[in-house]
Amino acid sequence: MTKVLKCISPIDGSVFAERPVLDHGAAAALVERAREAQALWAARPVQERIDLVLAGVAAVGAMNDDIVPELAAMMGRPVRYGGEFGGFNERSQYMAEIAETALADIAVGEDATFKRYIKRVPHGVVFVVAPWNYPYMTAINTIAPALIAGNTVVLKHATQTLLVGERMARAFHSAGVPEDVFINVFLDHDTTSGLIADDAFDFVNFTGSVGGGRAMERAAAGTFTGLGLELGGKDPGYVMEDADLDAAVATLMDAAMYNSGQCCCGIERVYVHESLFAAFVEKSVELVKGYKLGNPLDPETTLGPMANVRFAEEVRAQIAEAVAAGATAHIPTLEGDDGGAYLSPQILTNVSHDMRVMRDESFGPVVGIMPVRDDEEAIRLMNDSEFGLTASLWTADIDRAMRVGDQIETGTVFLNRADYLDPGLCWTGCKNTGRGGGLSVIGYHNLTRPKSYHLKKVTT
Repeated sequence: MTKVLKCISPIDGSVFAERPVLDHGAAAALVERAREAQALWAARPVQERIDLVLAGVAAVGAMNDDIVPELAAMMGRPVRYGGEFGGFNERSQYMAEIAETALADIAVGEDATFKRYIKRVPHGVVFVVAPWNYPYMTAINTIAPALIAGNTVVLKHATQTLLVGERMARAFHSAGVPEDVFINVFLDHDTTSGLIADDAFDFVNFTGSVGGGRAMERAAAGTFTGLGLELGGKDPGYVMEDADLDAAVATLMDAAMYNSGQCCCGIERVYVHESLFAAFVEKSVELVKGYKLGNPLDPETTLGPMANVRFAEEVRAQIAEAVAAGATAHIPTLEGDDGGAYLSPQILTNVSHDMRVMRDESFGPVVGIMPVRDDEEAIRLMNDSEFGLTASLWTADIDRAMRVGDQIETGTVFLNRADYLDPGLCWTGCKNTGRGGGLSVIGYHNLTRPKSYHLKKVTT
């Protein structure tokens, strides 16, 4: 009997979409088609590949009026925020702009006897395993540069956003990208692992949980397949005594609560200099109390349901454990909190790193806030985590921010902003957040391999 993937809408618990999965043989045949198509795709001029990819991006944009409510139905983000096309397009455009330079040969030297240079060569078939929380933007981080670099792409999306890969493939094909160059697949975990173990792919990019990343590594063991892994996060904010308090409150609370806290680089813990602590908490509570929790299809809703009831249950458990251990919860239960996927946001004080809410990834609308005496204490607490994706610093002193940033174990340091992915910078992490890096020139380097040429000239 064919297994079926079902997207359960967090709006009402109904089945929003379902698709049958491919068995191993059918999936392997599709991957082989991508492999056979890769050489001809890579042989096209770089500018031709760029033009086709950007045409595919534009075709996705043309679908945005349908995509926004579809995303709300699949994973709960309110329609008032307009979807993901802004970031989707920004990242694609930037990677297109730098492609010629990033992929250019590196000249080492030429004289009468030798010509030496290094080429950037596509890996071959790139497998993108994309998450549900920002399903378009996280996928395009790899898809656009992988295709531009001359790879073919096989895309597998999370079941919670089942229709995203199908839409992207349809858009890119309509723009002229050959069907075998960009293939969307519906797979279960066993088939996914089996294909990786069979050495079907030349590079795998996975965004998801730490457990999922470990499964990818186990599947790839012994194949020498390159892996790019962006896994969990527990991103901190640090508000110093000279910070713009109002800006810090507005930005950090938005970074903690936007998308119901389901952001890879969302702020999950905040450390505030003791001189500003009371005011920061008061202003944050006032702001968050004003959120409207409800149906994401309602334009007035500012906070939708979490993508799945079990995700909300984990956040509720972390909050309950913290309160039982002495934490203070500041946000009353909002109208619309149904005890299921619809979850009230929460701000906690009197927290410590003995509590799971300050250690484990919450991935929900909850943030713990602690006072600190100085930079030394803040740095120690920010580094007291198994994760390292981003950190958000707040001060008027950029030199101080750089000194603090140099001591934080993280992939990105923000100053006076948070929760943003700049395509000109490498998107990367450390510790259990994973390995590798997307976007920027380094993103192209990770999606290609170096090939050296040492050419001795024949002289007479």
